[in-house]
Amino acid sequence: MSLGHDDFKRDWKVEILRQPPLIAPARQFTWPLHIAGEEDALARGALRLLVRPASGGVFLATCALGFTDPAMPTAVYGSPNPGEICAVAGGYAYIAEVSTPERCMQIPMKPVAEVVPLPEHGLLLFVGFHTIAAWGKDGVAWTSGKLSWEGLKLTSISGDKLHGLGWNMLTDRDVPFELDLRTGEHSGGGFSK
Repeated sequence: MSLGHDDFKRDWKVEILRQPPLIAPARQFTWPLHIAGEEDALARGALRLLVRPASGGVFLATCALGFTDPAMPTAVYGSPNPGEICAVAGGYAYIAEVSTPERCMQIPMKPVAEVVPLPEHGLLLFVGFHTIAAWGKDGVAWTSGKLSWEGLKLTSISGDKLHGLGWNMLTDRDVPFELDLRTGEHSGGGFSK
């Protein structure tokens, strides 16, 4: 587990705990909120966070692991909104306003294979196996179309263009794509019908 590296301004501090605290704060939250089919999510393990908002009380967030595979990211990130925290636990990504952590949102992409902070674009990117979703200051900014049959590799950013490779099942080759970071529209990529 590591703390994600980004340059987003934060109105909070966080400590990643290896085990539950001996004395837990009064406010405690479990993410995800009740979701059908996720009843046993905590049995896989959890990322525990002691969050200290700039104002308001400290709280403990217990974030259920999506997957136990160590290749799936587990980290904490800032957000384009300084009052939001993004916790990624085994490929499940959670975003919550630290002033109202009881209203946590789970990013629908399962799993999130990579998180890419882009403070200069005001975006936090969630990269899956087929698509990319962007989180902006006001929530979901866009979700790309399918870029790959299975697996994405981001290669570079030039201006407002993200470049990468998406695998094409029919040719068994990685095909370059270009994605507009302002809109999520893309050209190229390995997914073809």
